[in-house]
Amino acid sequence: MADPKAENALRDALGAIEELERRWSAAKDYLKIEDSRVRHEILNSEAQDPNLWNDQDHAREVTTELGRLSNDLDLFDGLRSEIDDSIVLAEFSRESLSAGEADWSLLDELALSVSKLEQEIASLETQSLLSGPYDQNDAIVELHAGAGGTDAQDWTEMLLRMYSRWAERRGFGVEIDEATEGQEAGLLSATCIVKGRFAYGWLSAERGVHRLVRISPFDSQARRQTSFASMEVTPLLNDDAGEVEIDEKDLRIDTYRSSGAGGQHVNKTDSAIRITHLPTNIVVSCQNERSQHQNRARAMQILEAKLAERARAQRQAQMDALSGNRADNAWGSQIRSYVQAPYQLVKDHRTDFETGNVDAVLDGDLDGFMEAELRRQRSRS
Repeated sequence: MADPKAENALRDALGAIEELERRWSAAKDYLKIEDSRVRHEILNSEAQDPNLWNDQDHAREVTTELGRLSNDLDLFDGLRSEIDDSIVLAEFSRESLSAGEADWSLLDELALSVSKLEQEIASLETQSLLSGPYDQNDAIVELHAGAGGTDAQDWTEMLLRMYSRWAERRGFGVEIDEATEGQEAGLLSATCIVKGRFAYGWLSAERGVHRLVRISPFDSQARRQTSFASMEVTPLLNDDAGEVEIDEKDLRIDTYRSSGAGGQHVNKTDSAIRITHLPTNIVVSCQNERSQHQNRARAMQILEAKLAERARAQRQAQMDALSGNRADNAWGSQIRSYVQAPYQLVKDHRTDFETGNVDAVLDGDLDGFMEAELRRQRSRS
């Protein structure tokens, strides 16, 4: 006699596999997989040219793009193989049921396979949200303390830790380029580079003012305090991007001694650099490199990225997603609230995505918030 429970399990698995095949086929279209295959063949031919490295910049572009396309295609084709394996498992399970025996070891393996595939397909679908021209770039992240005094400066340092932990979870690198200590605690500001594929695409969802509500550790009467800090993000351009030209006559360059919190944030040197672009009054600083020359080169790279962002924004009739919408770093402008007292809640005011696990969020568990905002942006485009 057939096992009704086993039959239901198999029926559910078959329905899930059918849906996974539909989503995989849809991804083939919106990710333009066939175009990627054509591009991969072209780049592969270029990579085999013995004269490729005569132009090292071009060679790096070719090999980098080829590596990314290879990874994407391997992932996509691997999912097809996994779906096929699940279909085979389902067929074996069907045969065992037809013979009057329910092989639960096969059914359990099938359920695990389907669950894993659902997660992998969801990740593939999320990648489609990161299709902007700079989404694959590294990201320049700037944090600034807002209203809230010492608590706001402490909050700025907490945000730096939160984004660093998020980056570590994704295998991204983080380089702290500038950190200005607060008067009593925390940071007045910090600039870091997050290095990894899609770093800018993900972090662009975090741009805005972040609000913290907690019992202040700096208040002798243990009163509740609200504080604010802003997060700005800019795509780091390739060295040869050439989007803007900077006239040396437009620059004021100052050198100073680093004053960061020892090895915690920056390496103290005598060669920190601050560059002011006089026509726009944009100021960038770098104090983490080992020499004045290195600090200047990194500061110029950040300045170019900021000027390029400014130029792109000026070309738009309305502020687009790249330049963002910089609000006041205080009440009424926050994109997200982190509440630690009188209850535990992190809520994004743009998407209504929320969680009660504040500690996990502050420890870098941000993907849900980022994905919700990216989907909101996609729905409005």
